[in-house]
Amino acid sequence: MNNIILLIPYYNNSDGLLKSLQSINQDEELDIIIVDDGSINRFEENTAIQSFKAKGKIFFEYLPENKGIEIALNTGLKISIEKGYKYIARLDCGDVCIGKRFAIQKNYLEDNPDIKIVGSNVLAVDHNDKFLYSIDLPLNNRDIKNKMYFNSMLIHPAIMFSSDILKTVGLYSLNYKSAEDYAFFFAISKSYKMANINEYLTQIEINEKGISLQKRKQQVACRIKIIKENFYFGFYPIYGLIRNYILFILPYRFILFLKKSKK
Repeated sequence: MNNIILLIPYYNNSDGLLKSLQSINQDEELDIIIVDDGSINRFEENTAIQSFKAKGKIFFEYLPENKGIEIALNTGLKISIEKGYKYIARLDCGDVCIGKRFAIQKNYLEDNPDIKIVGSNVLAVDHNDKFLYSIDLPLNNRDIKNKMYFNSMLIHPAIMFSSDILKTVGLYSLNYKSAEDYAFFFAISKSYKMANINEYLTQIEINEKGISLQKRKQQVACRIKIIKENFYFGFYPIYGLIRNYILFILPYRFILFLKKSKK
């Protein structure tokens, strides 16, 4: 058995799922758990298996009804723990792996045992794979933890973490709709060190139908709630609150314009 498992939540996006599976380098050694969150448009298991060329197996789990990404993620985490995987990685349907992403992240975690979760820089494209902007993140633990008050300094579909941390951190919270990853990272930051690799290892798709855009105000509101719950009187929390209140008001088209103007 491989010691890495890749968790992919699925909901009505068979083309995106196949695109993600096909992007995984054939020399990678990992297994995959795909959790179908009560989809109407189900994928074909055989097609998914044939699209996966790396050295590993695919497991499938089907929720009887749509319960939300937090439930799908937690279902995948529980299965990953039960199967005894050392490392858990993430990817969303439609997002693409660059190079030997998982081998690079695994080697980083093994070479730096004090680091328990690692992400990377990310490229952002639209649904036609047209480049929009790049996301260059802080690399070291201190900068990540400080700047987490501004926005998430780990990109969710680009992470890999040690499964051992779940004994302390637990699963994804159900109390922060559309910001479950942000809350998860804050929980990790309280007990463990974090890092990003200074390479573009994942390409994410900015989808107009995705959670980040359709539920953006809900996401930012939950982010503000998380900042308040982790607040202390200092520059980063104060600036982070102000910044997120402004983001809550501004239309996303304007924010996207600013991001693209920096490319």
